[in-house]
Amino acid sequence: MAANNRRMSGKKGAQVGSGGKRRRGLEGKGPTPPAEMRKGHAKQRAANAKARRATGRPQQRRGGGRSTSELVVGRNPVYEALREGVPASTLYVQQFIDNDERVREALQLAAERGGINLMEAPRPELDRMTNGLNHQGLVLQVPPYEYAHPEDLVAAAHDEGVDPLIVALDGVTDPRNLGAVVRSVSAFGGHGVVVPERRAAGMTAGAWKTSAGTAARTPVARATNLTRALESYQKAGLTVVGLAADGEAELGDLAALDGPVVIVVGSEGKGLSRLVGETCDFRVRIPMPGGAESLNAGVAAGIVLYEAARRRS
Repeated sequence: MAANNRRMSGKKGAQVGSGGKRRRGLEGKGPTPPAEMRKGHAKQRAANAKARRATGRPQQRRGGGRSTSELVVGRNPVYEALREGVPASTLYVQQFIDNDERVREALQLAAERGGINLMEAPRPELDRMTNGLNHQGLVLQVPPYEYAHPEDLVAAAHDEGVDPLIVALDGVTDPRNLGAVVRSVSAFGGHGVVVPERRAAGMTAGAWKTSAGTAARTPVARATNLTRALESYQKAGLTVVGLAADGEAELGDLAALDGPVVIVVGSEGKGLSRLVGETCDFRVRIPMPGGAESLNAGVAAGIVLYEAARRRS
């Protein structure tokens, strides 16, 4: 009976110990590691990029995505693409093609460049590949473009020990304008171009041709949402400068070009979109004494990049 009373009482018996877990939980984890050793930190990305360059490996692209492959069709377009250094994986040549001068030149360029597969195909196969376009017996396959991530452009600038100089395009749909901007960014020491994922020009064969080969060394990053990408740049300490015909300040008065900056260029007709314009820290205008209403994206970007490069020199 006494034993039953002890079992039914409210007193607790001996407690099971924690095995030292509580004591260990109070112990410190040591000093905070330096930024270069913290996963995902901008300085760690810059250090990794520097190490890759030191070993001769190309800089890794971090998830900017890939475009789809593209076909360049026709004798003159194929020849021009090969001459301008547009990346190519395969040159398709029609069986029993008339071997004129342009065909011979295209084949010679492909052989000299190396790394391009030469494939002979019957005319019906080329017709199917090109959906019945007038291919004239020559079809060049351009591989998918590997886009950078917007953060990679900032990391590359930090690796060089300089302030980032980036151009973002808002609503620019002509690949030739994109190619011209890439060429200007390369000429004036910029670190890359950012384009939106949708409703925007991508790195097509036309963009490659207009860039005159500079697209091989100037990265193009693709942003899922351009406004959020600009906000991310602002958090990283960059000033976002939008070009607008009705901008509050003139280009020559903008001191922000001396430091880390993103230059946002809109389309020639509509300019900056509302959300992008509201995100900009400054909206500036390019003085045009001649009375022109607007400039295309390539020309406008070139003028601002020249001014930024002049101040940084």
